[in-house]
Amino acid sequence: MNEDGSRRRLGRGLAALIGDMDQPSAERNAPALAADTTVPIEFVGRNPRNPRRSFDEDDLADLANSIRRHGIVQPVVVRPAGHERYEIIAGERRWRAAQLAGIATLPVLVRDVDDRAALEIAIVENVQRADLNPMEEAHGYEQLIAEHGYTQHDLGDIIGKSRSHVANSLRLLKLPEPVRDLVSHGALSAGHARAIASTADPSSLARRIVSGGLSVREAEKIAQREAEGRGRHRSTTAEKDADTLALERRLGDRLGLKVSVNHRGERGSIRIDYASLDQLDALCHLLDTQR
Repeated sequence: MNEDGSRRRLGRGLAALIGDMDQPSAERNAPALAADTTVPIEFVGRNPRNPRRSFDEDDLADLANSIRRHGIVQPVVVRPAGHERYEIIAGERRWRAAQLAGIATLPVLVRDVDDRAALEIAIVENVQRADLNPMEEAHGYEQLIAEHGYTQHDLGDIIGKSRSHVANSLRLLKLPEPVRDLVSHGALSAGHARAIASTADPSSLARRIVSGGLSVREAEKIAQREAEGRGRHRSTTAEKDADTLALERRLGDRLGLKVSVNHRGERGSIRIDYASLDQLDALCHLLDTQR
């Protein structure tokens, strides 16, 4: 099997494993997974590459109280990290709560996996349980792409989401830092951030959205008006020649989308407008098949 096929099958297997093991047994009418062993909690450390960075203190306190009463229902997934030491792959929240609860030993499932698989499991677990904020999710995808050669299609298959979801998530990384901070802290939704990502000044628009309590739809309308204003300005400052207009028509007919070609000396840019995520998916599929 080729590498892409192996990744997709591995991803689905990991997703099924984590999805099953991380639900309380009462919610899925099945017994909890039995731990491979128990280890002193001080012998277990967090994975510094885990994309999740934020843990709600009140949520941890509630889980710690539950652990005091019922124990740790589901074991933490770890991998060996030296003599009698282990690194968490999935279950850092349980590990943190167990420390708050004063638990001395931790039930664990030991899996001897490499960095790529460990990061993949961590992302699958957190995405499926909606534990990552949008920026953490985007950084996790970026790690798999940059360090392990995943494509956006691979990631979509692994986490059970569309390729456009992955692409939209990665777009958040291009936002200015003040906007990314607002998204990380929940003051601005991912939908708001995507709406303003292509505007001239996302930071000022983000502040306007937060202060005015604007909806995503309202943010999209503001961004659209700004884009239309920029388009009118461009059209009044530089008329396109016949060759450029013909090229736009030819590309537009080929893609089935509106295409705009803009020259600046020897350089330039091509803009492709789409009206729905289905159109974006179709465009991405077309580009992937040309590689």
